[in-house]
Amino acid sequence: MKQHDAVVVGSGPNGLAAAIELARAGRSVLLREAADEIGGGLRSAEVTLPGFRHDLCSAVHPLAAASPFLRTLPLEQHGVEWIEPSLPLAHPLDNGDAAVLRRSVEETARSLGRDGHAYTRLFRPLVENWRYLEQALLGPLLRIPDHPFALARFGLPGLRPARQIAERTFSGDRARALFSGLAAHSTLPLERLGSASFGLVLGLTGHAVGWPLPRGGSQRLADALASYLRSLGGEILTGAPVESLGELSTARTVLCDVTPRQFLSLAGDHLTGRYRRALERYRYGPGVFKLDWALSGPIPWAAPACAQAGTVHLGGTLDQIAASEEAPERGETTGRPFVLLVQPTIFDPSRAPEGQHTAWAYCHVPNGSTIDMTAAIERQIERFAPGFGDRVLARNAMGPAGLERRNANLVGGDISGGANDLRQLLIRPALRPVPYSTPLEGVYLCSASTPPGGGVHGMCGYHAARAALRKGG
Repeated sequence: MKQHDAVVVGSGPNGLAAAIELARAGRSVLLREAADEIGGGLRSAEVTLPGFRHDLCSAVHPLAAASPFLRTLPLEQHGVEWIEPSLPLAHPLDNGDAAVLRRSVEETARSLGRDGHAYTRLFRPLVENWRYLEQALLGPLLRIPDHPFALARFGLPGLRPARQIAERTFSGDRARALFSGLAAHSTLPLERLGSASFGLVLGLTGHAVGWPLPRGGSQRLADALASYLRSLGGEILTGAPVESLGELSTARTVLCDVTPRQFLSLAGDHLTGRYRRALERYRYGPGVFKLDWALSGPIPWAAPACAQAGTVHLGGTLDQIAASEEAPERGETTGRPFVLLVQPTIFDPSRAPEGQHTAWAYCHVPNGSTIDMTAAIERQIERFAPGFGDRVLARNAMGPAGLERRNANLVGGDISGGANDLRQLLIRPALRPVPYSTPLEGVYLCSASTPPGGGVHGMCGYHAARAALRKGG
């Protein structure tokens, strides 16, 4: 095998981003992927019936649209076509109504009745300052910000518990439910410090950049990143697992798109002391139980607005969502889980045979859970879409173990690269001046276990690559 300046281990969005940034700087780059396909969490496949194409992990990409790094890439020239759903998000309630997140702050506020003014007061300043916030929020948080006042406007409410923000800011069920559903993406109990930050980020990205889908599935984004990397001279090997960092000793720089657990295995006895202990203590968050369906028709929502939304949050009221998100923390599941559902074929009919549809959904479960949540998830859908079950042609279920088999970074089914508690949001994976660096010369971490954490944005890989280049990598 020919020698390269840099080797990147893992072809998830962050591994691909790291390889691209190094190649753009003129380095010769080899990307090695253990699986037979690239993409990590950006994969799509026919897992139910022929002709029905499903996203295996990520499906909707607000952080890709928000990413300062991905915006600089000519992805459209390499096959990416973004689709903007009519509504980014709908959140149905039991009365047949639904709270909705629209691109416009003002239109969203008008739909929230008496809470409209409070919603505008919360989100309008964040949207207006998004160009300042995006760099701060999509990078290491423990640094001196370029725009401290804009960040303070976000950080002061963001550090608080989501439940507190929802109850103190809003008085009605619709606005409280809408915000709590956004915050529940954190996989934290809504009473936990820092959980509000997820609600704020996802809400303001919905207004600032939208929640788009790649036409044809998330694999198209991975394929485009790989295509662009190759156009820069980068090389990709699939079916090429790395068992030890010793295999890569001829490369001046190594970047690992892996979580602390895999990195400890790769480093072996070469990693000692305080850093090793920090990685051994690194905490993983709740897992997910995921379902994909082949459907004979669109989901029959009781609330008409849901039929216009790319993403639908199914969980009912603030109290019901809070109870669902607290259960995994206690090692339990609930009969009424908070369900995140995506209906891509409403906007992208290329993913299913004519007139038929796909749907994608998951709920949070304890890390490593073996409990089958199929019935509980489908009851939640039937609750807001009576007759859904009659349209199911086939389904595919993946619990935490199945997800981890497909992607070793999803430890115990954790799709965020680690628990999102306040400590690990600020210090991820260990307290170091450069969080991507390791004690091993020329070796860096670039996965979602580094800042800014989970999501398809490529910023962990970008920042890690920039750190390596500053050191002469």
